[in-house]
Amino acid sequence: MKTYFVINPAAGSGIDTNSLIPSVTEAAVNCGQEVFFYETKCVGDAERFTKELLAENTSEELRFIACGGDGTFNEILNGAIGSPNAVISVFPSGTGNDFVRNFTEAGDFRDINALLQGSVIDCDAIEYSGVIDGDFRIRYCGNMFNIGFDCNVVDKTSELKTKPLISGSFAYLMGVAVTLIKKKGADLKIVADGKVLCDGPLLLTSIANGSYCGGGVKSNPYADVQDGKIDISVIKDLGRLRFITLFPKYQKGTHLDAPNIDDLVTNLKAEEITITPRRGVMRLCVDGEIYTTEGILFRIQPGAFRLLVPKKP
Repeated sequence: MKTYFVINPAAGSGIDTNSLIPSVTEAAVNCGQEVFFYETKCVGDAERFTKELLAENTSEELRFIACGGDGTFNEILNGAIGSPNAVISVFPSGTGNDFVRNFTEAGDFRDINALLQGSVIDCDAIEYSGVIDGDFRIRYCGNMFNIGFDCNVVDKTSELKTKPLISGSFAYLMGVAVTLIKKKGADLKIVADGKVLCDGPLLLTSIANGSYCGGGVKSNPYADVQDGKIDISVIKDLGRLRFITLFPKYQKGTHLDAPNIDDLVTNLKAEEITITPRRGVMRLCVDGEIYTTEGILFRIQPGAFRLLVPKKP
């Protein structure tokens, strides 16, 4: 078994490799494990690195730890999926770090000793296919997709984070405020397991394997990365005042218990979902990264990858 720490130097506010590498090396010696380090050069490099190593070695177990955020983890997932000898995990050091929030019963993903001595579990992935940024693609997502308001917030948050003194959750909340002023949603046709859920304007929809987005917003509280289902939530095109009232509950994941919520939100589990913009193209946020698409087919892939979760204290 070999473990590769794949470091994204652009993640979050930057990773202190001068501290990380000695800490990992010491922990590996204590655990009697063999570790290696690779620093990514550009977008897509983590996926390429993972895929090429697995192509060269099809028998020995290879572990890949994404040292970055959800986007880095997504790249490693797409590089590893389909390889039975691959195990992947995260040392969370990005902006949102939403995927690891789904494992409340596990140890600390930032505890390197706990991570190296952790256990391996099977996790679902969502396969998605369609014309994305002009090319037909088939790819995989470990956590969540957002379309409409949430996607527009991520777009605006990324822009705000380039400004001085604006970062993290503060940038996200500012993104919510700015996007709410414009109240830009989406106009979509959504079909889940053959049933039409929406055919017109909406505020937002999330297609989820995990529960969290936006740095801890529990938008899909019933999602489970091991239940063999996609969790989809569709929120109608409600007014600003109603949204402002609902948003604190949406952040905490308690919005589905609010009075008369069934008139505003459709939430269910499915195995296959298609989403098509009724006019033009739509913006799609995939684990925090944004793309343009003409429509997407989502399918659940149960137990699609093996995840290393940290040992409890």
